[in-house]
Order: sequence, then structure tokens, then C-alpha cells
Amino acid sequence: MDLKPLEKVQYGVYIITSAYGENMSGQLANAVMQVTAEPVEFAVCISKRNFTYGLIDCSGKFAITALSREAPFEFMGKFGFKSGRDVNKFENVSYSLSQDGIPLITQYATAVYEFEVINKLDVQTHVIFIGKVKNMIMADENKDTMTYEYYHKVKGGLTSKNAPTFIKK
Repeated sequence: MDLKPLEKVQYGVYIITSAYGENMSGQLANAVMQVTAEPVEFAVCISKRNFTYGLIDCSGKFAITALSREAPFEFMGKFGFKSGRDVNKFENVSYSLSQDGIPLITQYATAVYEFEVINKLDVQTHVIFIGKVKNMIMADENKDTMTYEYYHKVKGGLTSKNAPTFIKK
């Protein structure tokens, strides 16, 4: 089967963050979507291999930062292709903590969303977390949010083997 048509599905580029106990981490993600309007709920798909998955699963909370096109590749690289088990992804990154202790990244953000997990669906290698919005912050309405196509074509970004959209070449 030709897998090329999968490249035509449109996504954004987001940083998903969570915290539990003394640990906090974040990761790049593209599989994010709003699923209801009232109440506002989103779905995010996270690999079971990722440290962020365990934090979301244990805390029941996460945040999504929509990245602007201006986010440099080096900044995005902090949250992709390395594990929060091994590195502090928040070093030299502007963020605040929510009332629940979840890191809210404001650097290169167009918008930030805070969630409480209300459901989850196991899809073999990943889990789709459904979150109800607790708070939304417009970080910079004058900037364009980065699309996955822009990330690949302009920024030269790659897809992690843990991403739900990874295509083995």
C-alpha cells in the first residue's frame, strides 16, 4: 500500500507537558485535536514509551502549547528526540506552573491550554487522552501557529519513531 497519502493529513506542532510528584516533562506532538465545543475537550495521542505519558497517566492532567512558526528548531529539539527521564527539558525555557503544578510553556507560544483527563483510549502503542479544558491563554494572537507541514518543509523537522504519524522509510 502507498503510504504517501498519509503525508496529506494536516496537523499542528505542539508541546504537551505534565507533572507528577517531583517530576515534570514535555514532548513535541502533532496528534492533537479539539473534539467537542461545549464543554471544550481535546484529544492528544501519546506513546506509552514516552516519559510524558506516565506523568499524564498518573496525574490526570496535562497542558498543550501551540507553537508559533517563529519557534527555532533548537527550541523544539529540547522537547523531541530525547527523554525527560534523562534531561531537564525546561532549562532556559520560559514557563509558569498551573495551580496543579503543570508546566505551561509561554516561549514561542500562540496559545496555551490546561486540561484534566476525563477519559483515555488504549490504541496499542499509544494512548489517546481526552481532556476537558480547565483554562486557555491566548499567548500571541498575532503569530501563526506552526503546522506539521511547515515543521517538515521549512524547519527541516523529522518525525520521531514514537510519533503516531511515524512512517518507516
